[in-house]
Amino acid sequence: MAFFSSLTPVFIAIICVLIGVILKKKNGERGKHETKSKPPSRPWVDEDLKDGSDHQVEEEEVDEEWQGFDENIAHVPFTAERYAEAEMIKRSQEFYELLNKRRSVRFLSDEPVPREVIDNVIRTAGTSPSGAHTEPWTFVVVQDPALKHKIREIVEEEEEINYKKRMGDRWVNDLKRLRTNWIKEYLDTAPYLILIFKQVYGKLPNGKKKTHYYNEISVSIACGILLAALQNAGLCTVTSTPLNCSPQLRVLLQRPANEKLLLLLPVGYPKHDATVPALTRKPLEDIMVFM
Repeated sequence: MAFFSSLTPVFIAIICVLIGVILKKKNGERGKHETKSKPPSRPWVDEDLKDGSDHQVEEEEVDEEWQGFDENIAHVPFTAERYAEAEMIKRSQEFYELLNKRRSVRFLSDEPVPREVIDNVIRTAGTSPSGAHTEPWTFVVVQDPALKHKIREIVEEEEEINYKKRMGDRWVNDLKRLRTNWIKEYLDTAPYLILIFKQVYGKLPNGKKKTHYYNEISVSIACGILLAALQNAGLCTVTSTPLNCSPQLRVLLQRPANEKLLLLLPVGYPKHDATVPALTRKPLEDIMVFM
Protein backbone atom coordinates (compact mmCIF):
# COMPACT_ATOMS: atom_id res chain seq x y z
CA MET A 1 0.00 0.00 0.00
CA ALA A 2 2.81 2.36 0.80
CA PHE A 3 4.22 1.70 -2.69
CA PHE A 4 0.94 2.60 -4.42
CA SER A 5 0.50 5.65 -2.18
CA SER A 6 3.88 6.96 -3.30
CA LEU A 7 2.92 6.54 -6.96
CA THR A 8 -0.40 8.40 -6.63
CA PRO A 9 1.08 11.90 -7.31
CA VAL A 10 2.82 10.51 -10.39
CA PHE A 11 -0.42 9.06 -11.74
CA ILE A 12 -2.24 12.32 -11.09
CA ALA A 13 0.47 14.29 -12.94
CA ILE A 14 0.31 11.91 -15.94
CA ILE A 15 -3.48 12.16 -16.08
CA CYS A 16 -3.31 15.97 -15.96
CA VAL A 17 -0.81 16.01 -18.83
CA LEU A 18 -3.00 13.70 -20.93
CA ILE A 19 -6.07 15.85 -20.29
CA GLY A 20 -4.10 18.96 -21.28
CA VAL A 21 -2.93 17.35 -24.54
CA ILE A 22 -6.48 16.26 -25.42
CA LEU A 23 -7.93 19.73 -24.74
CA LYS A 24 -5.17 21.43 -26.73
CA LYS A 25 -5.81 19.12 -29.68
CA LYS A 26 -9.54 19.84 -29.58
CA ASN A 27 -8.95 23.61 -29.39
CA GLY A 28 -6.55 23.39 -32.33
CA GLU A 29 -9.11 21.52 -34.43
CA ARG A 30 -11.78 24.04 -33.47
CA GLY A 31 -9.46 26.93 -34.44
CA LYS A 32 -8.75 25.34 -37.82
CA HIS A 33 -12.47 24.90 -38.42
CA GLU A 34 -13.17 28.52 -37.49
CA THR A 35 -10.38 29.69 -39.79
CA LYS A 36 -11.80 27.70 -42.69
CA SER A 37 -15.34 28.97 -42.07
CA LYS A 38 -14.25 32.60 -41.69
CA PRO A 39 -15.35 34.65 -44.73
CA PRO A 40 -12.48 35.94 -46.90
CA SER A 41 -11.34 39.47 -46.22
CA ARG A 42 -12.33 42.16 -48.68
CA PRO A 43 -9.60 44.81 -48.93
CA TRP A 44 -11.93 47.50 -50.24
CA VAL A 45 -13.93 47.42 -47.00
CA ASP A 46 -11.29 48.37 -44.46
CA GLU A 47 -7.84 47.44 -45.72
CA ASP A 48 -7.44 49.44 -48.93
CA LEU A 49 -5.58 52.37 -47.43
CA LYS A 50 -3.70 50.58 -44.67
CA ASP A 51 0.06 50.41 -44.87
CA GLY A 52 2.11 48.08 -42.72
CA SER A 53 5.40 49.68 -43.74
CA ASP A 54 6.06 51.11 -40.29
CA HIS A 55 5.11 48.10 -38.18
CA GLN A 56 8.75 47.54 -37.20
CA VAL A 57 9.24 51.14 -36.11
CA GLU A 58 9.52 51.67 -32.38
CA GLU A 59 6.39 53.55 -31.29
CA GLU A 60 7.05 56.29 -28.81
CA GLU A 61 4.32 58.19 -27.05
CA VAL A 62 2.99 61.44 -28.49
CA ASP A 63 4.13 64.45 -26.51
CA GLU A 64 0.87 65.55 -24.89
CA GLU A 65 2.38 68.58 -23.19
CA TRP A 66 3.89 70.40 -26.16
CA GLN A 67 2.84 70.02 -29.79
CA GLY A 68 5.09 72.72 -31.20
CA PHE A 69 2.23 75.17 -31.79
CA ASP A 70 2.65 78.89 -31.21
CA GLU A 71 0.06 79.78 -28.56
CA ASN A 72 0.33 83.49 -29.36
CA ILE A 73 -0.32 83.33 -33.11
CA ALA A 74 -1.50 86.66 -34.40
CA HIS A 75 -4.97 87.11 -35.87
CA VAL A 76 -5.27 89.52 -38.78
CA PRO A 77 -8.24 91.15 -40.52
CA PHE A 78 -9.87 89.05 -43.23
CA THR A 79 -11.29 90.40 -46.45
CA ALA A 80 -12.81 88.48 -49.34
CA GLU A 81 -14.06 89.36 -52.79
CA ARG A 82 -17.83 89.80 -52.80
CA TYR A 83 -19.79 89.54 -56.03
CA ALA A 84 -23.22 90.72 -57.08
CA GLU A 85 -25.80 87.93 -57.04
CA ALA A 86 -25.90 87.66 -60.82
CA GLU A 87 -22.10 87.39 -60.94
CA MET A 88 -22.12 84.75 -58.20
CA ILE A 89 -24.59 82.65 -60.13
CA LYS A 90 -22.60 83.06 -63.33
CA ARG A 91 -19.28 82.13 -61.70
CA SER A 92 -20.74 79.12 -59.87
CA GLN A 93 -22.36 77.86 -63.08
CA GLU A 94 -19.15 78.29 -65.10
CA PHE A 95 -17.10 76.51 -62.45
CA TYR A 96 -19.56 73.64 -62.39
CA GLU A 97 -19.43 73.33 -66.17
CA LEU A 98 -15.62 73.30 -66.04
CA LEU A 99 -15.46 70.53 -63.44
CA ASN A 100 -18.30 68.58 -65.02
CA LYS A 101 -15.95 68.01 -67.96
CA ARG A 102 -13.48 66.27 -65.65
CA ARG A 103 -13.10 62.59 -66.46
CA SER A 104 -10.79 59.79 -65.40
CA VAL A 105 -8.46 59.49 -68.40
CA ARG A 106 -6.27 56.40 -68.74
CA PHE A 107 -4.79 57.24 -72.14
CA LEU A 108 -2.24 59.98 -71.50
CA SER A 109 0.18 61.55 -73.95
CA ASP A 110 3.90 61.87 -73.28
CA GLU A 111 3.77 65.49 -74.48
CA PRO A 112 5.71 67.70 -72.03
CA VAL A 113 3.83 69.82 -69.50
CA PRO A 114 5.37 73.03 -68.11
CA ARG A 115 6.91 72.41 -64.68
CA GLU A 116 5.52 75.73 -63.45
CA VAL A 117 1.99 74.43 -63.96
CA ILE A 118 2.72 71.46 -61.69
CA ASP A 119 4.22 73.77 -59.07
CA ASN A 120 1.11 75.95 -59.16
CA VAL A 121 -1.45 73.16 -58.87
CA ILE A 122 0.38 71.68 -55.90
CA ARG A 123 0.60 75.13 -54.30
CA THR A 124 -3.17 75.26 -54.78
CA ALA A 125 -3.64 71.87 -53.13
CA GLY A 126 -1.53 73.14 -50.24
CA THR A 127 -4.19 75.79 -49.49
CA SER A 128 -6.45 73.03 -48.21
CA PRO A 129 -7.74 73.20 -44.63
CA SER A 130 -6.31 70.69 -42.18
CA GLY A 131 -6.86 69.62 -38.58
CA ALA A 132 -5.22 72.22 -36.29
CA HIS A 133 -3.40 73.49 -39.41
CA THR A 134 -0.93 70.62 -39.29
CA GLU A 135 -0.83 70.37 -43.13
CA PRO A 136 -0.20 66.60 -43.04
CA TRP A 137 0.58 66.09 -46.74
CA THR A 138 3.56 65.39 -48.96
CA PHE A 139 3.26 65.62 -52.75
CA VAL A 140 5.97 63.57 -54.47
CA VAL A 141 6.32 64.53 -58.15
CA VAL A 142 8.08 61.97 -60.33
CA GLN A 143 9.35 62.97 -63.78
CA ASP A 144 12.34 60.64 -64.17
CA PRO A 145 11.44 57.93 -66.76
CA ALA A 146 13.37 55.17 -65.00
CA LEU A 147 11.70 55.90 -61.67
CA LYS A 148 8.28 56.06 -63.31
CA HIS A 149 8.91 52.64 -64.83
CA LYS A 150 9.91 51.17 -61.46
CA ILE A 151 6.66 52.51 -60.04
CA ARG A 152 4.77 50.90 -62.90
CA GLU A 153 6.45 47.55 -62.27
CA ILE A 154 5.52 47.64 -58.57
CA VAL A 155 1.94 48.69 -59.27
CA GLU A 156 1.32 46.19 -62.06
CA GLU A 157 2.77 43.28 -60.09
CA GLU A 158 0.48 43.96 -57.14
CA GLU A 159 -2.53 44.91 -59.26
CA GLU A 160 -2.39 41.61 -61.15
CA ILE A 161 -2.60 39.80 -57.82
CA ASN A 162 -5.41 42.14 -56.75
CA TYR A 163 -7.46 41.41 -59.86
CA LYS A 164 -6.85 37.66 -59.79
CA LYS A 165 -6.99 36.93 -56.05
CA ARG A 166 -7.59 39.78 -53.62
CA MET A 167 -10.44 41.85 -55.04
CA GLY A 168 -12.99 39.10 -55.54
CA ASP A 169 -15.37 38.35 -58.40
CA ARG A 170 -17.88 41.08 -57.56
CA TRP A 171 -15.36 43.91 -57.71
CA VAL A 172 -13.68 42.57 -60.86
CA ASN A 173 -17.06 42.16 -62.58
CA ASP A 174 -18.08 45.71 -61.62
CA LEU A 175 -14.92 47.00 -63.32
CA LYS A 176 -15.44 45.11 -66.59
CA ARG A 177 -17.76 47.75 -68.03
CA LEU A 178 -15.01 50.34 -67.47
CA ARG A 179 -12.48 48.10 -69.27
CA THR A 180 -9.81 48.45 -66.61
CA ASN A 181 -7.17 45.90 -65.73
CA TRP A 182 -3.75 45.69 -64.09
CA ILE A 183 -1.89 47.08 -67.11
CA LYS A 184 -1.03 50.73 -66.34
CA GLU A 185 0.68 52.12 -69.45
CA TYR A 186 -0.06 55.66 -68.33
CA LEU A 187 2.46 55.29 -65.50
CA ASP A 188 5.17 55.34 -68.17
CA THR A 189 3.66 57.79 -70.67
CA ALA A 190 2.37 60.54 -68.35
CA PRO A 191 4.92 63.39 -68.07
CA TYR A 192 4.45 63.45 -64.30
CA LEU A 193 3.28 61.12 -61.56
CA ILE A 194 2.06 62.84 -58.40
CA LEU A 195 2.01 60.57 -55.36
CA ILE A 196 0.17 62.06 -52.40
CA PHE A 197 1.27 60.80 -48.99
CA LYS A 198 -0.57 61.44 -45.75
CA GLN A 199 1.61 62.09 -42.73
CA VAL A 200 -0.03 60.04 -39.98
CA TYR A 201 2.02 61.98 -37.45
CA GLY A 202 4.68 64.67 -37.49
CA LYS A 203 8.02 65.01 -35.73
CA LEU A 204 8.86 67.61 -33.12
CA PRO A 205 12.35 69.12 -32.83
CA ASN A 206 12.92 66.94 -29.77
CA GLY A 207 12.26 63.83 -31.88
CA LYS A 208 8.88 63.00 -30.36
CA LYS A 209 5.71 62.52 -32.38
CA LYS A 210 3.37 65.37 -33.18
CA THR A 211 -0.31 64.54 -33.56
CA HIS A 212 -1.79 65.17 -37.01
CA TYR A 213 -5.50 65.47 -36.37
CA TYR A 214 -7.86 64.16 -39.08
CA ASN A 215 -4.84 63.54 -41.30
CA GLU A 216 -6.64 61.35 -43.84
CA ILE A 217 -9.63 63.69 -44.17
CA SER A 218 -7.32 66.69 -44.47
CA VAL A 219 -5.21 65.09 -47.20
CA SER A 220 -8.33 63.86 -49.02
CA ILE A 221 -9.64 67.42 -49.16
CA ALA A 222 -6.28 68.55 -50.56
CA CYS A 223 -6.54 65.84 -53.22
CA GLY A 224 -9.95 67.16 -54.26
CA ILE A 225 -8.59 70.67 -54.60
CA LEU A 226 -5.67 69.28 -56.62
CA LEU A 227 -8.06 67.56 -59.03
CA ALA A 228 -9.95 70.82 -59.53
CA ALA A 229 -6.68 72.71 -60.10
CA LEU A 230 -5.55 70.18 -62.71
CA GLN A 231 -8.87 70.45 -64.52
CA ASN A 232 -8.65 74.24 -64.42
CA ALA A 233 -5.17 74.05 -66.02
CA GLY A 234 -6.41 71.82 -68.84
CA LEU A 235 -4.68 68.66 -67.65
CA CYS A 236 -6.05 65.15 -67.20
CA THR A 237 -5.51 62.41 -64.65
CA VAL A 238 -7.03 59.26 -63.20
CA THR A 239 -7.31 58.72 -59.47
CA SER A 240 -5.40 55.59 -58.50
CA THR A 241 -5.21 53.91 -55.09
CA PRO A 242 -3.00 50.90 -55.86
CA LEU A 243 -3.74 48.28 -53.22
CA ASN A 244 -0.81 46.81 -51.32
CA CYS A 245 1.74 49.02 -53.09
CA SER A 246 2.20 51.68 -50.45
CA PRO A 247 5.08 50.10 -48.48
CA GLN A 248 7.15 49.40 -51.62
CA LEU A 249 6.50 52.83 -53.12
CA ARG A 250 7.31 54.53 -49.83
CA VAL A 251 10.67 52.78 -49.73
CA LEU A 252 11.35 53.41 -53.44
CA LEU A 253 10.68 57.13 -53.04
CA GLN A 254 12.62 57.29 -49.76
CA ARG A 255 9.74 58.60 -47.71
CA PRO A 256 9.82 58.30 -43.89
CA ALA A 257 7.81 55.71 -41.97
CA ASN A 258 5.21 58.28 -40.85
CA GLU A 259 4.02 58.76 -44.45
CA LYS A 260 1.50 56.47 -46.14
CA LEU A 261 0.42 56.63 -49.76
CA LEU A 262 -3.12 57.92 -50.20
CA LEU A 263 -3.37 58.57 -53.94
CA LEU A 264 -1.36 58.23 -57.15
CA LEU A 265 -2.13 60.63 -60.02
CA PRO A 266 -0.61 60.35 -63.50
CA VAL A 267 -0.80 63.86 -64.97
CA GLY A 268 -0.65 65.05 -68.55
CA TYR A 269 -2.59 65.77 -71.73
CA PRO A 270 -4.93 63.13 -73.17
CA LYS A 271 -3.79 61.18 -76.23
CA HIS A 272 -5.41 62.32 -79.48
CA ASP A 273 -7.35 59.05 -79.65
CA ALA A 274 -8.17 58.81 -75.92
CA THR A 275 -11.56 57.41 -74.96
CA VAL A 276 -13.56 57.38 -71.73
CA PRO A 277 -16.66 55.41 -70.68
CA ALA A 278 -19.97 57.09 -71.56
CA LEU A 279 -21.01 57.63 -67.97
CA THR A 280 -23.60 60.01 -66.53
CA ARG A 281 -23.64 61.74 -63.15
CA LYS A 282 -26.44 61.66 -60.62
CA PRO A 283 -28.84 64.63 -60.88
CA LEU A 284 -28.87 67.25 -58.17
CA GLU A 285 -32.03 65.89 -56.53
CA ASP A 286 -30.27 62.56 -55.97
CA ILE A 287 -27.23 64.00 -54.21
CA MET A 288 -28.66 66.98 -52.29
CA VAL A 289 -31.18 67.16 -49.47
CA PHE A 290 -32.50 70.69 -48.91
CA MET A 291 -34.25 71.32 -45.61
